[in-house]
Amino acid sequence: MFREQLAHLINKEPDMCICGEADNIRDALELLQSASADIVIVDLTLKGPSGLELLKDLKAHQVNVPVLVLSMHDELLYAERVLRAGARGYITKNQTSNEVMAAIRKVLNGHVYLGSEMASRVLENFSTQPKTEKGVALLTDRELEIFELIGRGRTTRQISSSLRLGMSTVDTYRTRIKAKLNLENASQLCHEAIRWVSAGQKAPS
Repeated sequence: MFREQLAHLINKEPDMCICGEADNIRDALELLQSASADIVIVDLTLKGPSGLELLKDLKAHQVNVPVLVLSMHDELLYAERVLRAGARGYITKNQTSNEVMAAIRKVLNGHVYLGSEMASRVLENFSTQPKTEKGVALLTDRELEIFELIGRGRTTRQISSSLRLGMSTVDTYRTRIKAKLNLENASQLCHEAIRWVSAGQKAPS
């Protein structure tokens, strides 16, 4: 539904039109090989592997189309991750339609788009000593993806199927997550993941 609304918003612009849509990485890559896209707008939540994995796949396949990530996920936790993965901007879904269009046009014009709070944080990181990360910010992109799926009630088997990973690999990630978050067992891991998802996937303060 959101994708349809976004497409309608863009198609209303006199100088823009949607050249294709996809809800998973495989279809998106196939589409980009045939479509002449000037920009890709990516959600982090896709069917199967996440939008972060799509960003990495685009780089690996040398698809040189600027990407704007438009997602419901917390900007303070994800914006730096998507920029490192190759995106040119990050905007959350709670922004107005005018702000969304402004972000799209800024990326189309060759600039990086970030919200004011996130832009200030990035500049601060460049000008100060690196901060010690804590909580979920310690997790790698893949660990964070699996942690979110655990919080959404997915079993190891379901995560394995969705992300196309072996079950033993998923178990290894679960072990790493528990260690980084100082969780003693699977029950604590599930409880903490559910609590984090319910709280809106916020980065630690």
